[in-house]
Amino acid sequence: MKLKFLAGAAALCLAHPAIAHEGDGGQVTYATDHAPIGVMADHRHKKGEWMMSYRYMYMDMSGNRIGEDGVSPEEIVTTVSNPFANPPMMPPTLRVVPTDMPMQMHMVGGMYGLTDRITLMAMGMYIDQEMDHITFQGAAGTTRLGEFTTETAGIGDTTVGAIIGLDDGSYEHRQINLGLALSLPTGSITETDQILTPMGTTPTPRLPYPMQLGSGTYDFKPSLTARSRTGKWSYGGQASAVIRIDDNDEGYSLGDVTEATAWLAYEPEPWVSFSGRLKARAVGQIEGDDAAIRAPVQTADPDNHGGETLELLAGINLAGQTGWQKGHRIAAEIGLPMYRDLNGPQMETDLTFTLGWQKAF
Repeated sequence: MKLKFLAGAAALCLAHPAIAHEGDGGQVTYATDHAPIGVMADHRHKKGEWMMSYRYMYMDMSGNRIGEDGVSPEEIVTTVSNPFANPPMMPPTLRVVPTDMPMQMHMVGGMYGLTDRITLMAMGMYIDQEMDHITFQGAAGTTRLGEFTTETAGIGDTTVGAIIGLDDGSYEHRQINLGLALSLPTGSITETDQILTPMGTTPTPRLPYPMQLGSGTYDFKPSLTARSRTGKWSYGGQASAVIRIDDNDEGYSLGDVTEATAWLAYEPEPWVSFSGRLKARAVGQIEGDDAAIRAPVQTADPDNHGGETLELLAGINLAGQTGWQKGHRIAAEIGLPMYRDLNGPQMETDLTFTLGWQKAF
């Protein structure tokens, strides 16, 4: 499949114009005024309008994959070379294998309508994540020495930017928006924790890349979103990217990200809508490396990061109509993988879940 599904999803994304944010200006907010909660920077606001938001995202990664095929821990430690095998006491193959990684993210955001065409936005996040590992004894073989868990928690990177309307505003139910944002490196990239080595020692080194809280780089985050509504149906799409501007202070940069998504939603009543969405994502390998990250585990190898995935998501939007509920939105979305081709060995994502609240005023 490679990049064919990305091209198809991008074509869907750009094929339709977009829905207007009917909640602007004090009008009634409909459930289909919003994209699914997992889509960021999907709409803009009228001049002087504010919106506050909170999103909780849970991601569960379990098991490992090389390319499109799943692999066991025993296969990894007997067949995958250790790129750091030259220094003394380093085994020739990988000897530590991650097995599970639950991740929780709390995202708080704000939007402000500078003009009817330009909306300013900012979002910060707090990350809490764990990774379970199996350590295999010695320099070879499949004897399990033990298990251990590493954990990091703290502030992640911060995003600031603007959403610029490209439509002329003449269509009530359509909107086309260009997003221009910058991710600021507010998340730590020097996190440490105690591990169990193949020799039975328990040092506290710097943790591999997935367990760090930020990218360490300034990242350009452009997006193009198109949304439209016809009766009780709404549809739209978004193409977006994360472009790392330079290496960070530790000598590396995470892989660039390209993403395309398209959705269709049905609104049986003005206060509720149900959505289905496809999301295609391609992530590059890490460029450079951190000299402090050296271990016989796949997550320490910059080549074992990135790949291509296709995810199917289902969601619900609830929009308050009267009284104190007016202007409030509660939404949820759950995603399951359809296709994964990973630069591995690498942990695979099995489930994503997003729950969010928004309030416009």
